[in-house]
Amino acid sequence: MQSTSTPLETIDRPFITWQRIIDWAQEHYRCRTFNKDERIPARPGLLYLVQKGAVRLVGSAQVSVTTKSTKSSGEAPEEAFLGFVGAGQPFELVAQSPFTLQAYAHADQTHVVWMYWHDLDNWPHFRREILDAFRYQHQRKLLWLSTLGQRRTIDRLLGFLTLLIEEFGEPYVSEGEPEVVRGYRLPWALTHAQIGSAIGSTRVTVTRLMGKLRSKGLINTEDDNLICLPANPESARAKSQQNKVEKPIE
Repeated sequence: MQSTSTPLETIDRPFITWQRIIDWAQEHYRCRTFNKDERIPARPGLLYLVQKGAVRLVGSAQVSVTTKSTKSSGEAPEEAFLGFVGAGQPFELVAQSPFTLQAYAHADQTHVVWMYWHDLDNWPHFRREILDAFRYQHQRKLLWLSTLGQRRTIDRLLGFLTLLIEEFGEPYVSEGEPEVVRGYRLPWALTHAQIGSAIGSTRVTVTRLMGKLRSKGLINTEDDNLICLPANPESARAKSQQNKVEKPIE
């Protein structure tokens, strides 16, 4: 389950083009480095490129809230995790009332470059690559919507994790057998609350269902609670069943 994403800097194009864009951004003060969870002050109408690290996109909508004690109504934002933008990938924010989009650095030392769309006239070939990247992101979002249409929450959860790891996953190996790929994992941590907001569930439910997926050998966690999908789910499931042998009655 290797990542199917294609970072812009890995496309068959002279490296000097990407370097020229970075040099141009530095010359025009169009770049900045962000710490983990720092909000990126992005605004509609601009094109953003993630040079290094990862960006977390979050959507929010103003919803009416009425409290029983005061019977007063107001508006409170409901946030939902909308996905990642990895290194070498573009993103833009669209303003559509009552919805708003925000971007946060999901990893330390996340470096972001921004420009106006007409700035791409300086690099026609790069403009085509940007449009291809956005087309790919659109296709991934259609798969995401299909996953969110699943009736059972556990199916939505597994489908959501699978899509994320397919796109951003990196292989992990065991210390004893470094040449054997055990599976693929997200390179960044993701909280159960963030997962719940993405699939329309709660943190408590996600925690419970993650336990079920682990017991079935469909997922596991490595290192700093990084979510992993085993390369051979059948083998992982069989091993999980062996670990459930009941203890003899004493």
